[in-house]
Amino acid sequence: MGKLLKVAIIATVLLAAVSNQAAWAQERKKTPALREQVYSQLARAQELADAGDVPAGLQVLQAVEQKLSSMNSYERAMLWNFYAYMHYGQDNIDQAIVYFAKVVDEEALPLALEQNTLFSLAQLALGQGNYQQSLGYLERWQQLVPVDQHSKAFVLKAQALYQAGDYAAALMPITQAIDGAVAKSVIPDENWLVLQRAIYFELKQTDQVAKVLEQMVRWYNKPEYWVQLAGVYGQLGEEAKQLAMLEAAYQQGFLVKGTDLLNLAQTYFFSDLPFKSGRVLEQALADQKVERNLRNLKMLAQAWVAARETDKAVEALAAAAELSDDGELDAQRATVLLNAERHQAAIAAAQAALTKGNLQQPGTMHLVIGMAELNQENYNAALQAFARAKEFEQSRRTASQWQRYAEAELEQAQRLAEINRS
Repeated sequence: MGKLLKVAIIATVLLAAVSNQAAWAQERKKTPALREQVYSQLARAQELADAGDVPAGLQVLQAVEQKLSSMNSYERAMLWNFYAYMHYGQDNIDQAIVYFAKVVDEEALPLALEQNTLFSLAQLALGQGNYQQSLGYLERWQQLVPVDQHSKAFVLKAQALYQAGDYAAALMPITQAIDGAVAKSVIPDENWLVLQRAIYFELKQTDQVAKVLEQMVRWYNKPEYWVQLAGVYGQLGEEAKQLAMLEAAYQQGFLVKGTDLLNLAQTYFFSDLPFKSGRVLEQALADQKVERNLRNLKMLAQAWVAARETDKAVEALAAAAELSDDGELDAQRATVLLNAERHQAAIAAAQAALTKGNLQQPGTMHLVIGMAELNQENYNAALQAFARAKEFEQSRRTASQWQRYAEAELEQAQRLAEINRS
């Protein structure tokens, strides 16, 4: 605590060294002197506190307080100031605020003491969640300092206004703080940009959120800012920028969370880049950064199907089917295999789908079996499959057409066979 007390007192002295103080001081009442007997007691209290005996230091201050009626305003202010710093050093912030408030209630204070105490009160009130009180102290502080020094309070004022829910008012001071730093070719404090971004978000100015994040990416280059900016671009409908940000972040190794990798895979897919989508998701599954669940395996299969990567699509569909309660994924696998002219595998997948059941269009699987058998010139098996497909309303018409075609093919095959025999 002693170190904290020393730092606070040193800070008070340093902050007093501001320009134009003489002109401002001329307008104030003359500050009375701090008498030696009072100063010596206050110094003793400080020594005890510095040595770690805060209770003893407080007892000395209480003894000084017994003579309050004989003390001038400056002596009383210093007494309250010492009380405040001791309570602050003990993390008793509420009591520190009480005593700092007593300091500024005294008359004829040194200008630097009043300014610094008001600023400290604004900071402490903000930390305690007393936002309006913090703003009130800041307003009093501003009345005591030249306009060219108001910039010191921009961030504090913006924080208080933001916490109070006055987002529109909070925007100006934080923007002034950031612009002031940039004008001096200084990178602004990162937390200032965080606050400005939050304000724009609350004001629902998404385009401005994007601009702030663009600066955060440029100045701080943190993975989360790349991801957040990509998300904002997505909200703005700027899909090309969203993809560029995610892809650049991925190449830099910034996308390590499963949710971010899934987002990149989805963005690739909806940007008509299914192969890249499948490759990202496949690697994420292999690295165990995303869960090997039904949803993710279905997404992987969808990407490989769209990319016309038959082997990968079939493998993903088979893996997903093992986790599914119905035969729909086996049905998709059967269709992919049929389109790839892998007829026996298509038949096996279609039969697996029918066995598992709960299909939305079971007749379609009988059609797949029929077409696969027909392509292998297994006419009787094909006709049997088409007959089964006709039992279902949704596939009846198509099955009838394929049945007629299969019958015609069978007749032609039989005629050719007869000709060959003769």
